[in-house]
Amino acid sequence: MVKLPLHWSKINEIGSMWGIKIMLVIHSVFGRWGFRVFLYPVIVYYYVGQTSARRASNEYLQRLQPFIKLKQFRKLSTFKHFLMFGEVLIDKFLVWMNKIRLEDVVFETPRTIKRIDESKTGGVIVVSHLGNMEVCSALVQQLPDLKLTILGFTQHAVKFNALMNTASDTSSIELLQVTDMTPEVAIRLSERINGGGYIIIAGDRTPVTGNERVSNVSFLGERAPLPQGAFILAGLLKCPIYFMFCLKEHSRYHIYLELFSERLRFSRKERHSEVTSAVQLYARRLEYYCIKAPLQWFNFFSFWHAPTSKEE
Repeated sequence: MVKLPLHWSKINEIGSMWGIKIMLVIHSVFGRWGFRVFLYPVIVYYYVGQTSARRASNEYLQRLQPFIKLKQFRKLSTFKHFLMFGEVLIDKFLVWMNKIRLEDVVFETPRTIKRIDESKTGGVIVVSHLGNMEVCSALVQQLPDLKLTILGFTQHAVKFNALMNTASDTSSIELLQVTDMTPEVAIRLSERINGGGYIIIAGDRTPVTGNERVSNVSFLGERAPLPQGAFILAGLLKCPIYFMFCLKEHSRYHIYLELFSERLRFSRKERHSEVTSAVQLYARRLEYYCIKAPLQWFNFFSFWHAPTSKEE
């Protein structure tokens, strides 16, 4: 029997709380350029030690090759991919410490931002591990009345989230750890949306409870499993659903917020295929932004693997 790659949720986090804090102090004393000097040997250490992550990075970059110019592809490498992750990691903490200002963020879709500001009801915003999804907190700075609930599986990111919670004083953002969509969780999210809040959920990580709610769609030329959860949730809650991508370009973060649907409706008979069609459209947008910023998609585990039992 072929042994499947380890599920992303089973991969333990690396590093220590003290190590993260030391890197933050280095950044505060020496700035970003000084931080890069100290970051380099750290990245070398993880690059050498994390074989599976290095292999996954290489696989991802190889998948990108047919979609980008050869000259651009030759400039990419797994080490640069690791190094970019290190730079974005420190920015994640700076966001929660309120040290990334609005001047550091470019809102590329002002009409969509205005629509959210004028809307009386909430919705679902699908993000990814492309760029820095923590910068979504900039929406709260831009729209002070906005309430965000970030859903995530954080069992193996306890250190990271503990430091985030300690550093952050943003009361408009709720971090909610979810391993299954129970009736209690659904009611809580429904109340949040009815009150004008928005649910933030990643669209590029398969559920920890199994492959029942996964669609196998085309992504960078191969079939890959992507979760249905965000789309099913938006359909159940009868609310708008948006895609949000945040890329670092020329030392500033550019937020792309796209309205995907005012309201998703799935028929009972064709429900699975209709959900899969929605997931495929999301995969196309994720693919587009991966091509735009090839080193900023941070899924350091085997992403393309054997199809689920519900292969399309």
